[in-house]
Amino acid sequence: MKNEYEKKIEDFENYLLLEKKYSKNTISSYENDLQKFKIFFVEKQKTLKNLNNNDLKNYIHNLNQKMNAKSVSRNISTLKSFYKFLMIEKYINKNPLTTIANPKIKKDLPKVLSEEEIIKLLDFKVKDNYGYRNKAMIELMYSSGLRVSELINVKITDIDLELEVIRIFGKGAKERIIPLGAYASMALKEYITYHRGSLLKKKNSDYLFLNSRGDKMTRQAFFKILKKIAKEQGIKTEFSPHTLRHSFATHLLKHGADLRSIQELLGHSDVSSTQIYTHITNEALKENYKNSHPHGN
Repeated sequence: MKNEYEKKIEDFENYLLLEKKYSKNTISSYENDLQKFKIFFVEKQKTLKNLNNNDLKNYIHNLNQKMNAKSVSRNISTLKSFYKFLMIEKYINKNPLTTIANPKIKKDLPKVLSEEEIIKLLDFKVKDNYGYRNKAMIELMYSSGLRVSELINVKITDIDLELEVIRIFGKGAKERIIPLGAYASMALKEYITYHRGSLLKKKNSDYLFLNSRGDKMTRQAFFKILKKIAKEQGIKTEFSPHTLRHSFATHLLKHGADLRSIQELLGHSDVSSTQIYTHITNEALKENYKNSHPHGN
């Protein structure tokens, strides 16, 4: 039989899925945070309904002993969303988190690849069906600034090679239409026309990118592919799939694209999320100045 915490956490997850339209990955992240919360207070034999401000402060103090500020902040944000839901449901009549603030986190500038590194990354030799798939995936990510979760969920019907656009369903199932670059269009046309059929393994799948079993590509598999190609191409910079998204935005800004357009292309709900890229380009400008001006150093 489910205890009080398990029941309300399950109700909250259903609310996120059905009403807020959050992705399964996002909900899974919320669940991980709430499981820690549940275990902590079940062990102390404290009921969810009667937790007070001091109880929550003690819990957050406990998190601070084990996690960095960023992880603690995420856990607090999860709890705030959970308690907001409990208030909406009228399960509680007072929110014990109202006086608890998220810790201040120093924002690090996202890592980006230079244009030279991107060219090097994409200049790998394509030998087989998997190579054409990999080429299409990486070209698409850099061409359109997709999140890796968006990349692996692209369906064959989301691509229009005639109009050279792709339809993406981002966070909260929000739809956006993004233009495809010429290189991405060519790589996708080659992959879809001549190679994707061989990867299906006599299965039926709507997903554009398939693994060796004919199933949908996974985040982990794409990361491994990307790391392998980067190593083979002699790229020393440590980076992740998300670095391609940061590089996309930074290179657009560098070549004159306006911030609002980049915001739309990235699917950011708030332009403040996009403004981080102005800091990257400003840092690059400072570095160029130091290296180039006679009195720069």
